[in-house]
This record gives sequence, structure tokens and C-alpha cells, in this order.
Amino acid sequence: MKCCFCGTVRNCGPHLQKNFQNIEILSKLFEDYEIIIVYDQSHDNSLEILKKYQTKNNKLKIYVIPQLISSFRTHRLAHARNICFNYVKENNYPLFIMMDFDEVNAKQVDSTILEKYLIGEKYNLWDSLSFNTSPKYYDIWALSIFPYCFSYNHFTNNSQHNYYSIQNYINKILKYKKNKNELLQCISAFNGFSIYKTNIFKNCEYDGRLNLSKIPPKYIFNHKKASGGNFILHDYGNVNGIYEECEHRLFHISAIKNNNAKIMISPDCLYF
Repeated sequence: MKCCFCGTVRNCGPHLQKNFQNIEILSKLFEDYEIIIVYDQSHDNSLEILKKYQTKNNKLKIYVIPQLISSFRTHRLAHARNICFNYVKENNYPLFIMMDFDEVNAKQVDSTILEKYLIGEKYNLWDSLSFNTSPKYYDIWALSIFPYCFSYNHFTNNSQHNYYSIQNYINKILKYKKNKNELLQCISAFNGFSIYKTNIFKNCEYDGRLNLSKIPPKYIFNHKKASGGNFILHDYGNVNGIYEECEHRLFHISAIKNNNAKIMISPDCLYF
């Protein structure tokens, strides 16, 4: 089966070489592959490194965003990821991997962890599959899991408290699931690397805007109750909660609503 590796690059220069080495290892699991990178304006030599690698590997395609399309990071990320996803659909890739090209995936990769979910009965257990990270699960921004069904940044009782409460919660569950050799189903998860079955997500899109009309009210109610706080709209400086929301969440929620998607997390670490 063919797979398209997708991602966005902005100021990722120091990590690109190792990320590409890891993709080359993982690509051996598929019949054929391509790499689609959307490059946003950077302050380092990321574009130079990308073009140099492209001369060695013609599987890489680079899309350059010519100017800063928004001052909001999640809006830019959603735009770039949708460019990747549109390419996936237009070129009939049955699988695609959305990944970050920073230090998270610039470690050693264990391809056998991904391989076991591509064959046999395990392949039918997921529509989206992300993985644990060591020493802790880190991507609490993209995570929605009952009862923490929404964004930790949008509740009082301070975001730092919410972050660590949710991180402790997810790590405890993943430890249990690892002992049981089971996947964990959730509402949304990314954690820097996720593989998708394209047909289940074909009528979805990434959206980095805060769009409460697309969030089931029960999600906010459950998160409010679990966090012991109230819903807020706050500008944190690095994230403006008035206008920004994690671009992965609506992508996953739409797939659940439209296609009953199985959003799963493996308790195993793909990178170590």
C-alpha cells in the first residue's frame, strides 16, 4: 500500500536530516511513498536543507508559502496541513502520515512498532493512529479524551494546572493499556506523528480557528467539570485563545461525526 508523508516546516533546520533518515526507514513498510513538505517563512536555513535533500531524493515535493498568511500560528498550520491533505486526496494515497519535523521525531525510530499495525487484525483497529512518547506523552494541546474533551487552554484553574493534570491522566491510562497490549480510543490525538486512512477523513479539513459551533456542547461541559474551572477566552501570548485552537481537534471531531472514525493511540513509543 502507498503512503504519503506530510508535514510543515518552519525553523526546523537542525532536525531535518534526522527526520528524513527516519522517513527513509519507515518508507520501507510501504509499496511506494512521497514526502510533501509545506515550507513557511523561516529564520534559519530550513529551505536550503530541504532543497539539498530534494536533489538526493526525488520523492520529496516542496510547497513554499510565499508570505505570512496569518499572524496566528494555528491558522498557518491548518492552511499548510490542508495543502498536504489535498495533495494526498488528489493523488489517491490510501494512507498518509502527518508529522512534525522538529526534535520530537528526530530521535531513533523503531519501524516494527508501526509495522505491526499495518498488517492483520491490528490494521482494522484504527482509522487514525498516533503513538506514545518517552519519557511522557507531551502533546496535550491536540489531545481530547473523556472527560478532558476540549482544550486545556480554554479553562480557568490556570492552564499549567490543566496541562499537568491531563498529562498525568493520559500517562496513567497508557501505562495500563501497554500492560494489556491494547490501543486507547480518544476524541483527538496527534503527539507529533499520526497515520491516517484517507477515505475516513476525505470530507474533513484542518481548522486552527476557535469554532465552537463545531464542538459538541457536552465536550465543553465534561471538560469544565473535570478541570474544576470555567470556560475562558484568553490571550496567552504564544497562543491567543480568542482566535486560536489546535488544528488537529476539528479534523478528528469531524471524522468521528461524519464517518464514525476510530481515533486511537498506541501505548508504544515509535521514537525513542
